Amino acid sequence: MTAPPPQPRFTLALYQPDIPQNCGTMLRMCACLGIDAAIIEPAGFPVTDKHFRRAGMDYLDHVTIKRHVSWRAFEDWRRNAGRRLILLSTRAQTPYTDFAFAPGDILLVGRESAGVPEDVHLAADASVLIPLQPSLRSLNVAVAAAMVVGEALRQLSGA
Repeated sequence: MTAPPPQPRFTLALYQPDIPQNCGTMLRMCACLGIDAAIIEPAGFPVTDKHFRRAGMDYLDHVTIKRHVSWRAFEDWRRNAGRRLILLSTRAQTPYTDFAFAPGDILLVGRESAGVPEDVHLAADASVLIPLQPSLRSLNVAVAAAMVVGEALRQLSGA
């Protein structure tokens, strides 16, 4: 009997990304840090290897990207894999630095223009936020992803 493949440390999932440069930045980060990525379509731009390569994404050879044709397809895959979904959200109450990340978690970022719809919020096992100054709304999604990925890596470095 063969052992099941090892669970990835965690995965960064992008919900219907609409800015290709942010998507490229996050995929490059995943490649450089050895993190799997997931893209939940539809995106606001073509999400094919050809289009990423045209945008200079020579890092594609170094990142595992799982593409999902819809939120429902992603959710079916995630639930079948038994993986926890952690949403980065300005509506969350728990600061990301106070959250205990676990191996196999999926960190989900929303669309730059609209975040995620209510059904995605409800599907999340947990939501975390980056505390900001009261008068400010949000960080760039790639910056926010990098901050939370860094904390998850720090916590899981001994796992």
